[in-house]
Amino acid sequence: MVDPSLVARRLVAQGLAIRPFGTAHDVARAQLAMQGQDLPGVIASIALRLSPEVAPSAQVAVAAVLAAFDEGTIVRGYPMRGTVFAVAAEDLRWITELCAGAPARAQERRRGQLGLDDEQVDRARTLLESAAGERTRGLSREDLFALWEREGLAPARGRGYHVLSYLMATGVAAYGPWNPQAQSNDVVLAETWLPLGTSIAERFGGDTDTAAAELLLRYLTGHGPATLRDAAWWSKLPLTTLRRVLPSLRGELETDPAATVAGEELWWRPGLLDEVAAAGSAVDRLHLLPGFDEIVLGYPDRTALVPEEHLDALVPGNNGVFQRAVLRRGRIVGTWRRTGPPGRRAFAVDGFRTLPAIALREATSAHGRFPHLGS
Repeated sequence: MVDPSLVARRLVAQGLAIRPFGTAHDVARAQLAMQGQDLPGVIASIALRLSPEVAPSAQVAVAAVLAAFDEGTIVRGYPMRGTVFAVAAEDLRWITELCAGAPARAQERRRGQLGLDDEQVDRARTLLESAAGERTRGLSREDLFALWEREGLAPARGRGYHVLSYLMATGVAAYGPWNPQAQSNDVVLAETWLPLGTSIAERFGGDTDTAAAELLLRYLTGHGPATLRDAAWWSKLPLTTLRRVLPSLRGELETDPAATVAGEELWWRPGLLDEVAAAGSAVDRLHLLPGFDEIVLGYPDRTALVPEEHLDALVPGNNGVFQRAVLRRGRIVGTWRRTGPPGRRAFAVDGFRTLPAIALREATSAHGRFPHLGS
């Protein structure tokens, strides 16, 4: 059921209600990983959490995110769940090593269905390493696929996507600097673009339990109140692993025996409840969300945000494609969209029920401040 108090705490924990972050890197690091297959959406998600003092307008906020990609402080990759995420650059390598093994092995098993074999993937990797190694900022995905096409690797019909995502899930490549012509990230080699000393061996002395504890702490700090099952679903790490490492974090998290979801204990960062109290009415403010924002995608159960009878409007057909949501007073009350050609965009809200006039005015105002990528 919809729980506005739980949502309020998560809105503060994630920075949406209070916008506390000074840089795009700060946002990505606090969230640990932000689902990023919708590139304009994840750029907006990061921008929406930046402090108004450093990003006083939507355009400045978007520019700050793109600059962080250019500077190499944030990147995108496939660190877990077989899905692309935006992360702080220093976190991509160790999270990928910790969490991406199973999805990568699943990709290997499906390879034959695409008409690919190991030799082709190895050859594609060699071509990428040669081409990206010759450029300080990598190359666009379109240029990479064109190179593979010229070399007889036929990236169409999902083969190029399979190979590139596999190379990212196995730590070879990443999406790095912003390419304004392609309106996307260029593909770079992880060994030259990511910071040194960021593997599990280097950062955690090879101890995967210590790495799992870091992931759990960062998830609960940036997403909590949340449960261990939430963290296991989000990361796809075994629940037994997270239960094993939790005792090492008890001094760094808060909980309350009365605070549970479906019988599971909730955990959050120290001082969060005081932060929520200090935020006051900011937790009730109307937010326009991108389709894949972590306030929705960061937890397996969305009924804290939206009544079950309206879930299909948020995720039509339960097909994994989330609509852009209107969040007001701790619950999602509808979806929003833009129509029309660039330069003449129209804004529309589709309420689950008839929305009051004040909510529509708030939504129109929020749309004027929304950090759109491009026109």
